[in-house]
Amino acid sequence: MADSRTETTETGSAATTPAEAHAEHRARRAHPRLTAFTKDMSFELDPFQRTACQALEDGHGVLVCAPTGAGKTVVGEFAVNLALAGGRKCFYTTPIKALSNQKYTDFCARYGSGNVGLLTGDTSVNGNAQVVVMTTEVLRNMLYAGSSTLDALGYVVMDEVHYLADRFRGAVWEEVILHLPQHVQVASLSATVSNAEEFGEWLVEVRGDTTVVVDEHRPVPLWQHMLVGSRMFDLFGGEDQNRELRINPGLLRHTRELGRAGEPPGRVRRGPNGKRKVQRGGNRFMQPSRVDVLGHLEEAELLPAIVFIFSRAGCDAAVSQCVRAGLRLTTEEETTEIREVIEEYTSTLPESDLDVLGFWEWREALERGVAAHHAGLLPAFKETVEELFVRGLVKAVFATETLALGINMPARTVVLERLVKFNGESHVDLTPGEYTQLTGRAGRRGIDVEGHAVVVWQPGMDPKQVAGLASTRTYPLRSSFRPGYNMAVNLVGRVGVEAARELLEQSFAQFQADRSVVGQSRRVERNVEALDGYAEAMRCDEGDFAEYFDLRRRISEREKELARQNKAARRAEAARSLEKLRKGDVIVIPAGRRSGLAVVIDPGVDSMTEPRPLVVTEDRWAGRVSVADFTSPVEPQERIKLPKYVDVRSPKSRRHLANTLRESGVRRGGKRRGNKGGPAGEDEELASLRRAMRSHPCHGCAERETHARWAERHERLRRETEQLRNKVAATTNSLVRSFDRITALLGERHYLDPHNPDDPVTEFGRRLSRLYGESDLLVAECLRVGKWRALEPAQLAAVVSSLVYESRGDAPMAPEVPPGPVADALSATWELWAELEDDERRHKLERTREPDPGFAWPVYRWARGDSLEKVLTASASAGHELSAGDFVRWSRQVVDLLDQIRDVVGHEDPVGAAAHRAIQGIRRGVVAAGSV
Repeated sequence: MADSRTETTETGSAATTPAEAHAEHRARRAHPRLTAFTKDMSFELDPFQRTACQALEDGHGVLVCAPTGAGKTVVGEFAVNLALAGGRKCFYTTPIKALSNQKYTDFCARYGSGNVGLLTGDTSVNGNAQVVVMTTEVLRNMLYAGSSTLDALGYVVMDEVHYLADRFRGAVWEEVILHLPQHVQVASLSATVSNAEEFGEWLVEVRGDTTVVVDEHRPVPLWQHMLVGSRMFDLFGGEDQNRELRINPGLLRHTRELGRAGEPPGRVRRGPNGKRKVQRGGNRFMQPSRVDVLGHLEEAELLPAIVFIFSRAGCDAAVSQCVRAGLRLTTEEETTEIREVIEEYTSTLPESDLDVLGFWEWREALERGVAAHHAGLLPAFKETVEELFVRGLVKAVFATETLALGINMPARTVVLERLVKFNGESHVDLTPGEYTQLTGRAGRRGIDVEGHAVVVWQPGMDPKQVAGLASTRTYPLRSSFRPGYNMAVNLVGRVGVEAARELLEQSFAQFQADRSVVGQSRRVERNVEALDGYAEAMRCDEGDFAEYFDLRRRISEREKELARQNKAARRAEAARSLEKLRKGDVIVIPAGRRSGLAVVIDPGVDSMTEPRPLVVTEDRWAGRVSVADFTSPVEPQERIKLPKYVDVRSPKSRRHLANTLRESGVRRGGKRRGNKGGPAGEDEELASLRRAMRSHPCHGCAERETHARWAERHERLRRETEQLRNKVAATTNSLVRSFDRITALLGERHYLDPHNPDDPVTEFGRRLSRLYGESDLLVAECLRVGKWRALEPAQLAAVVSSLVYESRGDAPMAPEVPPGPVADALSATWELWAELEDDERRHKLERTREPDPGFAWPVYRWARGDSLEKVLTASASAGHELSAGDFVRWSRQVVDLLDQIRDVVGHEDPVGAAAHRAIQGIRRGVVAAGSV
């Protein structure tokens, strides 16, 4: 029986005893590869590193959970060493391309470029090497394709394996762990999580013998501070009687004085250098500018620092502030070296694009020792910043939280301006796990004696909140695994439907789900006992009160049923009125967000379902309405003449229609009909139940209402208990049920053939099995029905971009799209998406994201040969600001999808040929430039 051995280690400094020395000597003899590996190291391995490496050499899988900066990657590097020594392959997987590039560079320096390869979505270097660094998605795709590159694979390192909790990409990690051949040893490296043992137990179930090594010791101690104005306070001030960290009383006193309760709200003014002056009663608090913050850090010898600002624009603005203020953190010698590194990393950038890229301003900031780091940066700029910071030449980096995700950029100090960030939907507080991840960058091993985390205090910020974040060191790892379309066809194709179900039941998600119902099952047991007590409390001497209460319940249900019948009758009448609508009819939507006048573009009549007319409202919204939007029958107020083809996705077209509606003179309030249906009291069944209730013996009981209250409690608890039972049943095998819904939909759309168990994956299904992405089935559908066959290369790139691009936040206006074939193809793609969404709703599946045409014009212009300046300027003038870094990132994602499409349909196919030429048109200039 495979077992999981958990080792919790602490790095100590006690002197080695003779017995320990003897044990160490024996360990060296038992682990010759580890002895050779550490021979040339400049430092001694920590106990957790040694334990994990010994387990690997003994043939076990390992899970290593340790704080950021503790040195987990040594274990991964030892797996590489074992593979090279044993003549086997090692794949080193990472969650992001930047980390893959970094590890590739490190391994090339150590083992020689001939022994190391790199595979990411858009880069392929020496893919058949003995050691290959890759993003986790690449390995997943190899496993599904049965790639020959997997031959002789002995080790897989899964760096940052806690990414399996990521909502969007986490499933990939579990897919890899489940699909890897059993003989492959897996070294999983994770940040500190509170349920490492649970994760380890699952690894044992699916991978066999696994050693779990947990180390909670930070090799470089971390000190927590708050910067209040110009004063730096320690966050903690000793321990209380329970040996818990105590918040610095001086800090509490000072912040209370600055924000005394009962004072009028502060007035905020901008002072010199961008400082915020907050007037609070008689106290004037001067908020330090970013330049001031760096000045305080430099004076305290706390540079280099990473200042986390949860906004790209904020990061860029901070750099500009420093440059305008004349801040310089570098010497002449450092400036010279900085210029050399910049030249090395940016020499491939076209000289004609340097101005539009903001190269000269960026270079000046770097020469002064400051930089920004965020996803909107050009890749070459980002890599330059990383290299300069690691060398200690850039002293301050203003970064978004993406820097905390695996990239090796430690600092002496980490600064947090705020404890709130925008998560894409709303502003939310940082979690303890996020705070730990961010501040974990502070303290460079082998360089700093200690690291420092500084939170910049602002009025309204409570030091107790900061202390809560800083003292919670771990967070639980929760699986985000769920089956998808590509996964389903690949599983069915490789192992069949039944074996696929069994595999899903082995996932960490199902492992956790099954454990979660244990507590719910116990609640069911406790509720059953409580129900017996409630039954006794409602007992009546006059008769069977449960029987009497059942009559009352049935009366209530009958009344509700009659009300529903009246509502259904009104709905049926509204549906009949919708069926009579014609193109050009002006109607009134009575309520809701879309209330007001609307013109019918397409009646949307379907013999199989209720009508769903496509309309444009006077507020310029376009979409389908349904019976649910109307409380009474719909009567056309007027009819206006419409052109033969109306493009509702065109803002110009919607604006014209809205103006026509407003000028039509039709009032917003339409005619209403009275409510049909007789009073509930006329129903014979209801009258009979009421007679039975009044004649029941318990109806005359003096304690009737007291008994009824206990009966109501009994009924509520009975329903709650039934819901818990259903929840337990639903949680068990929940992934399998989702998988069955997916396979049912895929069967309807001809991707799977349930009548052919020997070869259930159809030709279309085999295409889908090689399409990876958030909109995989929608891409496959567009290829299946031939919506893109007539498109030229630049046109195809524009349409395909809508399936990878996602606008940041609420765009100021709907994007314009290239007219003609592109607009038509986008409209057809959108209609396919709407059909697919209806099917997904019917099958109770997660919806495919709606196509987003916001990148169509930029990539269209670029693919046809326009300059970078023209592309970015045109985007800005259209109200859709696009940074050079974002342009390159989205262009590469478009190339990645075009590459998949070309491989799936082949070069001979018109779409494949167009995709090939579109890739060539996009992969030029800044898009093609890169250091790896």
